[in-house]
Amino acid sequence: MTVSEADSEAFTPAAIAPQFVKARQEGVSVPGYPGDVIPATMADGYAVQDIAIDLWPDELVGWKVGLVPPQHRERLGAERLAGCIFKSKVQQANTNGQPNTFRAIEGGFCAVEAEFIIRLGKDAPADKTQWTAEEAADYVGELLVGVEIAGSPLKTINALGPTVVASDFGNNDGQIIGQAISNWRDIAWEDMPVETIINGKSLGKATAATIPGSPLAALAFLLGAVAARGKPLKKGMIVTTGATTGIHDVAAGDVAHVDFGPFGTVDCVAVPAK
Repeated sequence: MTVSEADSEAFTPAAIAPQFVKARQEGVSVPGYPGDVIPATMADGYAVQDIAIDLWPDELVGWKVGLVPPQHRERLGAERLAGCIFKSKVQQANTNGQPNTFRAIEGGFCAVEAEFIIRLGKDAPADKTQWTAEEAADYVGELLVGVEIAGSPLKTINALGPTVVASDFGNNDGQIIGQAISNWRDIAWEDMPVETIINGKSLGKATAATIPGSPLAALAFLLGAVAARGKPLKKGMIVTTGATTGIHDVAAGDVAHVDFGPFGTVDCVAVPAK
């Protein structure tokens, strides 16, 4: 099957979304993008995602924010993208010395991303679709550390581009939440360190300042983007603000140790999808 740019007649979100949902529920890969064409625009990608959200039998409790690679930004008119996070996919980081586990779909995509996470302190207005970082700051209840599990039944999801990423849950397959950063408003973003270590090898060091415009800029984007889709953020929802040290591909058996310095650590291991 040849993957090409979508056109208005050939692109069928209602046929694509159920195939992604079924593969995710069964923990199996898909051989290629489930349609004759890929979404041409971010709006097309979100059209698939919105249908999949309605089909998924779980509560929507948060969102992930990712960057659109620079080479796609002008064409798509977007610098960031959004993906959905569901209740059963959220874990609290273990404090008993045992690593958290997460699934890796054989033949699919799986990666670990070190993240700074915002928990909403109050409901956002449903009709506000343009936000500044300063305005977004007023809606932060907590700032936490954690790990996003980037995952999809489609192995080539990132290679096919941001519209495809958006169409499959934003390439999210889970979230591990660590401890909160007390008095975060009094700490410089540059003073919130993070290092990702996979199988004992350091693969990247960064700080919260690595997120373009800060995590608050990521929140500002998301507040507007989801309100425009009729899904405004609610108190208690979580928002992962972007991969700080990079997108680190993993397979079943790989062990990740993510060190946030004085703000704690998260340990996790990939296991085969059941």
